[in-house]
Amino acid sequence: MEIRVTQAKTNRTRPKDSDLGFGQVFTDHMFVMDYSEDIGWHDPRIEPYADFSVSPAAMVFHYGQAIFEGLKAYKTLDKKICLFRARNNFERMNRSAKGMCIPRFDIDFVMDALKQLIRLEEKWIPETIGTSLYIRPTIIAIDPFLGVRASFTYKFYIILSSVGAYYAEGLNPVKIWVSKDHVRAARGGVGEFKTAGNYAASLIASEKAKKEGYAQVLWLDALERKYIEEVGAMNIFFLMDDELVTPNLTGTILPGITRYSVISLAKKWGMNISERKISIDEVFKAHEDGKLKEVFGSGTAAVISPVGEIRYGDKVISIGDGTPGETAMKFYNALTDIQYGKTEDKENWIEIID
Repeated sequence: MEIRVTQAKTNRTRPKDSDLGFGQVFTDHMFVMDYSEDIGWHDPRIEPYADFSVSPAAMVFHYGQAIFEGLKAYKTLDKKICLFRARNNFERMNRSAKGMCIPRFDIDFVMDALKQLIRLEEKWIPETIGTSLYIRPTIIAIDPFLGVRASFTYKFYIILSSVGAYYAEGLNPVKIWVSKDHVRAARGGVGEFKTAGNYAASLIASEKAKKEGYAQVLWLDALERKYIEEVGAMNIFFLMDDELVTPNLTGTILPGITRYSVISLAKKWGMNISERKISIDEVFKAHEDGKLKEVFGSGTAAVISPVGEIRYGDKVISIGDGTPGETAMKFYNALTDIQYGKTEDKENWIEIID
């Protein structure tokens, strides 16, 4: 399919890198294509960023049939534009599509469309280390129908946002709150898919955590309410003695691209890395015994986010000395050095946009 391009009549100015937050500043253009049962995916186009007009009965509003991804483009030190593991994100998006009864798409075509969009929006890519161009591909169900079924029509779009740090704290350790009353996902559900409903289900606990002064929620399993799953919108790692542990994937945890990257680097470095069940009681016991060395989250938005405090009911533990741990910093530096072209990409994770 040929991509039709309509350029914006006026082009806005990107804010200074120092003024960038997260997910508030959008570029001048977006990519859009449509799906219908009789044609399939069609009418791919790059057009000015603008609101959509959809029916109030569109099924996405009523039954939550929506998926999305989050990835980034970077400007390297030598001014090249690069994507970090973008194909992996689109592969995961197609797995989410299958799980949510949404038609899958051709990854090669979408990769080409994304590159064309980013070339057009190059001026929106900030160049300061720690900033990037955040990429949000999304698919929504748009059938104007109130019966419960999978939609027959969809809209796929990609919007771009110039971003700074995800957390105001930056790399300073954040405080997390363990939810005892709410769960994010149950086995047999859609926890492993990046779908809108998972995030909607997380909001009530997140609001409670914020009121208590905590940045994110640490989720436990839905069945026994004891095994750790995710933290906020990130995967989580615990360094206990010489073992780096992250919860294994059981169908309730989003398989993070950054998670895969951390595990890959840990194995390459000869670390004792485990993907296994880990209970909240084990974490608190490890802290009591002096074995809990570091805790950190991993995700596209923050890359690596050190954790400095965990609250579980009336129990509160502090990790480290209030500064990012050595292991967390090692992963952060390794990943960002690859992303910004400061070091050779020996993992073949980077794709340069010519």
